[in-house]
Amino acid sequence: MAKPAPLSIGIDFGTTNTVVAMAGEDGVAEAVTFRHDGSTLKGFVTALCYWQERGGGKLTTRVEGGPFAMDQLMAGGGAHRFIQSFKSFAASASFKDTRIFGQTTRFEDLLVAFVHTLKRHADRELDWSGARVQIGRPVRFAGGNPDEALAMQRYRDAFGRLGLADARYVYEPVGAAFFYARALDRDATVLVADFGGGTSDFSVMRFARRDGRLTATPLSHAGIGIAGDSFDYRIVDHMVSPALGKGSDYRSMDKLLTVPNRYYANLARWHQLAMMKSNGDLAGLRDLAKVAVEPDRLHRFIDIIDYDLGLALYRAVSEAKVTLSAAAEAEFRFLAEDVAITGRITRADFETWIAEDVARIGATVDEALARAGIRESEIDQVFLTGGTSFVPAIRRLFTDRFDESRLTNGDQFESIAYGLALIGRDADADRWAA
Repeated sequence: MAKPAPLSIGIDFGTTNTVVAMAGEDGVAEAVTFRHDGSTLKGFVTALCYWQERGGGKLTTRVEGGPFAMDQLMAGGGAHRFIQSFKSFAASASFKDTRIFGQTTRFEDLLVAFVHTLKRHADRELDWSGARVQIGRPVRFAGGNPDEALAMQRYRDAFGRLGLADARYVYEPVGAAFFYARALDRDATVLVADFGGGTSDFSVMRFARRDGRLTATPLSHAGIGIAGDSFDYRIVDHMVSPALGKGSDYRSMDKLLTVPNRYYANLARWHQLAMMKSNGDLAGLRDLAKVAVEPDRLHRFIDIIDYDLGLALYRAVSEAKVTLSAAAEAEFRFLAEDVAITGRITRADFETWIAEDVARIGATVDEALARAGIRESEIDQVFLTGGTSFVPAIRRLFTDRFDESRLTNGDQFESIAYGLALIGRDADADRWAA
């Protein structure tokens, strides 16, 4: 067996946030941090903002990533292209490239640009030459018909350009499992549930200690493209979109017609609202407002786009979701510029809205168990990771199947990266690769 490299690095490239962890010869993993707006962050928002600056008589395209990309977008002052959660495009055969200020840009180009900005803002130098590097990957990529082979080819091409052609790829829940399993004091069959922004992934693994060394046998993996972002959108669809005119009518000649739903599909991601300024949707809304039966609702929508209020809106949505994890109801309040959207959301309402999503997540858990050929009673421990694991309906999904004593929560946002970094300290790290 090869001796572990002096340094091991884990990269959890996430839909919403990306976390990088490092583990040295002392076997302790710690997250790389980033300083932003007076705070120290362990996660780097998975986002990019492109803009152009004039200097020396020519236009130069610039790019920022993470929270600095969000700052650049909010600062305005010219044309911008903001791209968030682009991991969700990885397995899409229909996404071939996009045009950014006239330049053809592929998924691989976005990923390379993002990692360069992450390295630039890290509080320590990220030099992975000579290090063992493990990169997390979902069990099932997001999207309606994900092409896993395409996604992995794009990953390999992009990370290869970054000098990581020899990196190993590890299922994200396996990384979390490795981190948690170090504390096991007996042999155990473990179900790992990893809830990200875009996907929910599950792995069943058998852990054992032999001569003081942790060993693992993967029994099954399953995943689905439903997670925290889906739950946010349910709140938007039921609480926000109606206040912005969804389902309302406008007059056309002597007929009453319903405002097209396609405008409200842009609310699935807050940054898509900014694109409505340039793709014709904002102009279309202005025209509809002139003939709308309830123009005030459409004017709210127009103001959210005009004043770039999408990020603030989604922060209000997220706050309501977090409140509902601890309380029976939440007061939704979004007050900005001339836009006011308020209302009460009960946990019962929220759970009704996400019921189909939760059922599909539950079916994916059942799929993981069936593939492993084991019953719920044979699971000794359930490791939950990701903020969505605190949503009561999700928690209940597991307490209904496994008693509370078998459930464990840990570092919700860093555990995967920690586990990936620690896997590189294993002399036989290749056995953990997907």
